[in-house]
Amino acid sequence: MKKNTAKKVSKPQNRPRVAPRPASVRDNAKKTSCNSWSVSIYVYWIIILFFIAAAFYTLGYGHAKRTDSVTPNNVEITEEALLQPNDYYANAREKLLNGNIADAIVDLTTAIDAGNATADMYILRGEAYMQTADYRSALADFNSALELDDVNAIAYYDRALLNMRLEDYNTALSDINNALAAQTANPKALLNMRDLYAKRGQLNLWLKNWQGAIADYTNSLARPDGVVNPTVYADRAEAYTQLGNYADAINDYATAIRVISEQIQGATTAEERESLSSNAMTYFEKSAALNLATGNVSAARSDLDSAYRIASALVDNASMTRIQNLVTDLNNQ
Repeated sequence: MKKNTAKKVSKPQNRPRVAPRPASVRDNAKKTSCNSWSVSIYVYWIIILFFIAAAFYTLGYGHAKRTDSVTPNNVEITEEALLQPNDYYANAREKLLNGNIADAIVDLTTAIDAGNATADMYILRGEAYMQTADYRSALADFNSALELDDVNAIAYYDRALLNMRLEDYNTALSDINNALAAQTANPKALLNMRDLYAKRGQLNLWLKNWQGAIADYTNSLARPDGVVNPTVYADRAEAYTQLGNYADAINDYATAIRVISEQIQGATTAEERESLSSNAMTYFEKSAALNLATGNVSAARSDLDSAYRIASALVDNASMTRIQNLVTDLNNQ
């Protein structure tokens, strides 16, 4: 007979009963649990929002920094990149005034190559090329300026000066004639008729057109604009001399010397005063020769004495010796 191996199940012992919590305690515990949960969620979202804001700030700052310093093509923006053609033109003018010719040419080339080049840009670069004796490039620029503006008096005038340096006097005369016509039709503030007539007078003098030179110099002196240049009187005196009109030539030399004496008072540098004084000395010598030719020996001697005093003030020993020899020859006559 098999033994009964089933375990006996003990009856549960009587455990002490725990009194239920009062309702108020249960409510407080529930509230505390809810409040703790709410605070945790609140802090959690604050942290999340903080990191989101930080991420956007970082991305935004980086983007702004890149767009401030880099173009869409990833090219760094420099001050030069922001300059417009007119800015380069203005910079070039200032550099030319300061004697920085090479950099001025670079700026003008940049302005011209940028497109929409003006006649003034070509003119200014042509003037810069002239200062470097690059006459071929200067001529090309003046031609380009006139292709853009065929009534530009400055372009004609500058090309005339260039042709005078190249000793192509007839072509220069044609340019001066065109400059006079253009200045009449389309006046330029940088030019005046006095200087244009004087320059044509100089060309006629070099071409030995004495009458034409006298007419141009007279026209120049009659103009109210500009400053009187004593050289105009002296050059007209030269034309009068070639025609044998010694009296008018002597008067013009005297007037040139008077203008020089006035200009010396306003000269601001020693070099300018010395240059004017040297010209006056030369005019006194020429006047002396003309006075001697007309038989006015006393006037000739007076002119030579004045020339000698200027040479002495300039400490020009060579001129002093020459003039002294002329005085000696005059006294021996």
